[in-house]
Amino acid sequence: MTIADVAPRLARGEVKSEKLTEDCLSQIEALNPKLNAFITVTAGQALAAARTADQEIAAGRYRGPLHGIPVSLKDLVDLAGVRTSAGSLVRKDHVASADAVVTTRLREAGAVFVGKTNLHEFAFGTTTEDSGFGLARNPVDPTRSPGGSSGGSAIAIATGMSLGTVGTDTGGSIRIPAAACGVVGLKPGWGEVSASGVVPLSRQLDHVGPLASCVADAWIQYNAMLPAQQRTPQPPAAARLKGLRLGVPAGYLFDRLDADVERVVDATLEHLRSAGAIVTEVTIPHAADMATVYLHLVLGDAAEYHARTLLSHPHDYTPNVRLRLEMARYVLAEDYVRALRGKAVIAHEVDRALEGLDALVLPSLAIPAPPLGAATMPVKGGPEAVRTLMLRCSQPFNLSGHPAISLPCGTTHGGLPVGLQLAGHKGQTAALVQAALAVERSIAQA
Repeated sequence: MTIADVAPRLARGEVKSEKLTEDCLSQIEALNPKLNAFITVTAGQALAAARTADQEIAAGRYRGPLHGIPVSLKDLVDLAGVRTSAGSLVRKDHVASADAVVTTRLREAGAVFVGKTNLHEFAFGTTTEDSGFGLARNPVDPTRSPGGSSGGSAIAIATGMSLGTVGTDTGGSIRIPAAACGVVGLKPGWGEVSASGVVPLSRQLDHVGPLASCVADAWIQYNAMLPAQQRTPQPPAAARLKGLRLGVPAGYLFDRLDADVERVVDATLEHLRSAGAIVTEVTIPHAADMATVYLHLVLGDAAEYHARTLLSHPHDYTPNVRLRLEMARYVLAEDYVRALRGKAVIAHEVDRALEGLDALVLPSLAIPAPPLGAATMPVKGGPEAVRTLMLRCSQPFNLSGHPAISLPCGTTHGGLPVGLQLAGHKGQTAALVQAALAVERSIAQA
């Protein structure tokens, strides 16, 4: 069930929000003990809000396509009166006194909040294994990671535990779990969606955005997350695939792929060509330096935010995240400043790569969902660390600030999802969504 499909039925009174919410809560009750997607479930609050939504809609006060829709929040995002744990025992007693800005906007749109989803502790990881509330499991194969850090959010969408959800993305944390779980994840351009009231990892790189069952649902949520004056009343129409100009950033971003991921992405690109898209190669000259630039920024920012609690509550962190934060203390100021300059270089190079194009196209994730506990994965050129591989294809657009979206494009021979990533021009997220709608429709027809 998608938001785009059910919203008109809610508006006509053919479907009730209370029933939708009950169904999502039933899914949580049935599946959460196994998958651990939710840290906190707000069942009573959600059902009360759903009944209010039904009353408002019946009285002719329909607010739009999120009115009465069950939505979850990554547990970095404040929901007034509910704990914001950030997936850490460091914050096990922290209750939000007010909504985050994004929560307020979704509440004003009529969304019904069913709970707070699990994540890699403080968003500082890619697998949702290191959480103070237990690891999360991939719904396609529970022996594997759902990706991260927004792993619980992706599970919630993939299993119908909620119809919409809010994630965050610092190095790929919306797009990575979207790809790993076979759903859609939209990282808007940097600063488009307010991060006020969201626990930060790196204020230089953090983005807030939706995960969804389809591109249309991602747009509905994204549009509601914007300031009122920036919203558009009608969803964008799909672009024409014939003549759509797509650039493939050859080299670094394709050099270290899992064989199955490479096969599926190459087949998708060939399908898009045959359907009329114009697919050309482009370059991002300093792509190989992105990991170093990213690392110095995220470590420096994280060290500053966690300085006090790392001293006062060191044992409340999970071991891997604590080690990462202790390493972060040793980032030199000169390295941080160099990284800021490198970030500007990458942004300029992505702008250049996009010249004359509608979007860049590349894998969302270099590997399929890794087995839980795996330290390395085999890829072209030999085994590499899981964390490095999972960030490899998504990092560029956190550094550059360009909008990017992941959508499913097929599966491995073992049935694991593969994600295709599109990245668009700054300030043109609507145009990126139009391109993604066209690609999504073409893939579905293949």
